[in-house]
Amino acid sequence: MLEASLAVSPVIAETKTATIGPDAGPLTLKINGTVRTIAVAPHSTLAEVLRGSLDLTGTKIGCDRGACSACTVWLDGIPVASCMMLAIDVGDRSVTTIEGLSDGDKLHPVQAAFIEHDAVQCGFCTPGLVMSCASLLAQNPHPTLDEVKAATSGHLCRCGTYPHVFAAMLAAATTGKG
Repeated sequence: MLEASLAVSPVIAETKTATIGPDAGPLTLKINGTVRTIAVAPHSTLAEVLRGSLDLTGTKIGCDRGACSACTVWLDGIPVASCMMLAIDVGDRSVTTIEGLSDGDKLHPVQAAFIEHDAVQCGFCTPGLVMSCASLLAQNPHPTLDEVKAATSGHLCRCGTYPHVFAAMLAAATTGKG
């Protein structure tokens, strides 16, 4: 009786699924509007793949634990901590990095406002902050200071440039550059 309960059903036994890992395998990702196929180990995070295999070093890895948000990218337009997501879990969704935010040589309005308002000090947190701020501006072209603070609340800036970030965002919103 116990043997029967442990037996695998014939349907399950005949079903074959692709095994992933432990070695790298091909992965196709849509990054900044371009489809790229690369070899990726199944344990690689999106942040590691962006910086390593794809050489998109604008995405920073700070804490590698999802606590600092330096690695923020967009996944279908939504800010995510790329160090907390396996690259193989991206699937068909579109990834936008800081490199994909500008239009050629023309900076995104948030990038320009960060420069204009000196919101960049050491620069390590800057890409993640810019990505979250640009997302907020896309969703709400006229955010309040409290909304800007909420959008950036998960970001750790060790230089303490938050007042400059807030000024840059409010300026970008006031000028209608979103």
